[in-house]
Amino acid sequence: MERVPRDVRQLPKAHLHLHFTGSMRPTTLLELADKYGVRLPDALTGAEPPKLRATDERGWFRFQRLYDAARSCLREPEDIQRLVREAAEEDLADGSGWLEIQVDPTSYAPRLGGLIPALEVILDAVETASRDTGLGMRVLVAANRMKHPLDARTLARLAVRYADRGIVGFGLSNDERRGMARDFDRAFSIAREGGLLAAPHGGELTGPASVRDCLDDLEATRIGHGVRAAEDPWLLKRLADRGVTCEVCPASNVALGVYEKPEDVPLRTLFEAGVPMALGADDPLLFGSRLAAQYEIARRHHDFDDAELAELARQSVRGSAAPQDIKAKLLSGVDDWLTTAP
Repeated sequence: MERVPRDVRQLPKAHLHLHFTGSMRPTTLLELADKYGVRLPDALTGAEPPKLRATDERGWFRFQRLYDAARSCLREPEDIQRLVREAAEEDLADGSGWLEIQVDPTSYAPRLGGLIPALEVILDAVETASRDTGLGMRVLVAANRMKHPLDARTLARLAVRYADRGIVGFGLSNDERRGMARDFDRAFSIAREGGLLAAPHGGELTGPASVRDCLDDLEATRIGHGVRAAEDPWLLKRLADRGVTCEVCPASNVALGVYEKPEDVPLRTLFEAGVPMALGADDPLLFGSRLAAQYEIARRHHDFDDAELAELARQSVRGSAAPQDIKAKLLSGVDDWLTTAP
């Protein structure tokens, strides 16, 4: 008799790679666009996720254009509050007990009264959603590598200043083919000195060298994506030895053309090399799947059994900035999931 697999939505886990606008429900985007009279690109109004490919400059530009169109529909504090609350609800439904949502507040500043007011609106929304839903939520402020490094320093100082309001980390996002990691070393130094974890993107659109740059130049404690490290056995060993968690987003990798098929994403390679992973949804609005679906990809396309899925969940919790009591509770929940009959 074939064993019924356990429900991955019931598996306690942490979600460490979710972008702010990209967390929006498609229905919410359509409602906000209607509210403000925004004409969305056709790719954002269909029943299916948009067809994307970002392995060339034109494809990445199209991806950014869609993201910017969605972001333009977030105009009032109540829109921000709605987005964060719904992101929390979606995460809870997928078994998440801890969410670190990533945002560049400069992108929202023009419509929310400036950089500091925008950040405060975001932090208030996260605090309220966490309190109302019971989901542990914190913020990771991300600089944009397409902008000047001085902008990143400003953001790093601001992130440190608001660390007591729920900011736990500092990141670096956007097209890693643009801007050298070392140009942002001072910003990351400011963030680290202020007690924030360093979690830049690397090893997605470019190869292992971008992961090494994140380690060497930015002293990363986590890597956003990091999958291309699989192409360098020595780099894999280094990540494993240092316990650097890679925030791996399988559905995103396929949607953006980093890999052709779900089975091509090197989950097994990283896992068997001992590299800690935290599966993430990246931008569900654009890629069409949320957190639990990433665990289903590991199960269906990489033959991860329940014990291995449980270990992935543990790795996500260990790699998070959650307080020790929350980590202990989630890890205990993982053990319970594994010992309870499906």
